[in-house]
Amino acid sequence: MNFSVEKNLSFDEAVALMFGKLGDWKIMALASSVNDYVMVRNVSCLFYDNKVWFKTDKNFRKTQQLYQNPQVALCWSGVQIEGTARNCGLVIDEPDRRFEKLYKEHLWGSYNKYSHEEDEIIIEITPKFVEVWDTSEDNYAFQIFIDFEKKSVEVKQYDHR
Repeated sequence: MNFSVEKNLSFDEAVALMFGKLGDWKIMALASSVNDYVMVRNVSCLFYDNKVWFKTDKNFRKTQQLYQNPQVALCWSGVQIEGTARNCGLVIDEPDRRFEKLYKEHLWGSYNKYSHEEDEIIIEITPKFVEVWDTSEDNYAFQIFIDFEKKSVEVKQYDHR
C-alpha cells in the first residue's frame, strides 16, 4: 500500500491503513512489564472493532503480569501498538462466541493445539498510540504516528534525498 507522504491522512484513514496492514490476524510480539521486569513473547492476534484480541491461559506468567500492569506494546513488521490490556473472561463464556469463531477460522492450528476451555481467556488490547513505518511511491521511508486518545495523526518523512 504505497501513497505519497504529502497526503494528509485523517484519523480514520490512518487507523484503516494500520488495520489494513495487519489484516485479519498476525503473530505479534507482546511486551509487558511489572516492577521493571520486562517480558516479550509471541501471541496469535485477531483484529476487529479497532482493537487487538488474543487468547491465553489465565495461569500463564504473561497473564499474571497483565493483571498487575495492563500497559503493553505489540509489534509486527513496521507496526508498533502501545495500549491497554483487558481480561474479557473465558473464551467459552463470550455471549456471541465471535472471538472463538474468528480464531477457528484464521488460526485453526493454534486453536486446535492450545484450547483448554477451562483456562483460556480473551485479552482485548485497546490501542493508545501506534507507529507505522511505510514507504512512499518515490521509495522514501516515513512514519505515521496515530494517537488514539487525541484522535490525531502525524506523518513524518524519515528519508531525505
